Amino acid sequence: MISQEQKKIHSDYHPKSEPADILNGIDLSGKNAIVTGGYSGIGLETTRALKEAGANVFIPARRVNEAKKALHGIIDEENISEMDLSDIESIKEYTQKFTNKIKPISILINNAGIMACPESKTSNGWDLQFAVNHIGHFVFTNELIGIMDMVNGARIINLSSTAHKFSGICWDDIHFNDSYDKWISYGQSKTAASLFSIELDRRYKNKNIRSFAVHPGGIFTPLQRHLEMEEMVAMGWMNDDGSLSDLAKAGFKSPTQGAGTSLWAATNSNLNGVGGLYCENCDVANISDGSPEERYFGVREWAVDISEAEKLWEATEEMLSKA
Repeated sequence: MISQEQKKIHSDYHPKSEPADILNGIDLSGKNAIVTGGYSGIGLETTRALKEAGANVFIPARRVNEAKKALHGIIDEENISEMDLSDIESIKEYTQKFTNKIKPISILINNAGIMACPESKTSNGWDLQFAVNHIGHFVFTNELIGIMDMVNGARIINLSSTAHKFSGICWDDIHFNDSYDKWISYGQSKTAASLFSIELDRRYKNKNIRSFAVHPGGIFTPLQRHLEMEEMVAMGWMNDDGSLSDLAKAGFKSPTQGAGTSLWAATNSNLNGVGGLYCENCDVANISDGSPEERYFGVREWAVDISEAEKLWEATEEMLSKA
């Protein structure tokens, strides 16, 4: 079953709207926000925009020194603390310290992620992309729900991707013990981000905690660090001489524009009273029919299926119970 609200609302913004336009007139003073991966790529621009709108922004970072350098002059150093999304104990250590300070959270943006990396497993045998992109954020969010409950109208944003179209959840081999394909793994993890948003919203909407999945668009950031030049040429992103292709020039966004849909979903009043939706280009996405021309927009049904979302939540809890 798919939500009847999973369709465009025709917002006042466009795919390349800038943060200054999206947050124009929005005052986040006195509100606390957390952005995972908020010191690189679109995460950095998300952090900058939230801070400029008045929010007190906190950044959990695997590379704390790098985060402090990138965020110097943007947020206070004391708001940057160590956390590794592939390590459950590290996540719980961070959230315990945070919740002990009793800081109500109005906005949580689960932005961090890894893409198309070589096959790797966590210490407990989980596929690394699934562990970081889904399980880590699952634990992180659930550990923080209690202090989000203190805020009327808190929002949680989970970064998905159009790459969810590469794969639904591989129920027979979620952790790729039989065979590994980096794009299938990445696609599954981004489908998981969308499904997580749906079930999270269902469970907590009665407390006015709403959740959205976001495809930020195509952006050149450090996320591409595992891709060889030849692969990006083959995908049509780059020319043989290393310059951007015409496709990339036309369709790709700048890092600031890439932060746009996360910021829109986290703050826009047109989304009051709704949730559990997949968003793109500063709007709710339509269902994709899977045709080639819809490779870069729309959402496949498997990523917004309510029963799949509940099944994934239960499966993730089972994995954690055995960790």
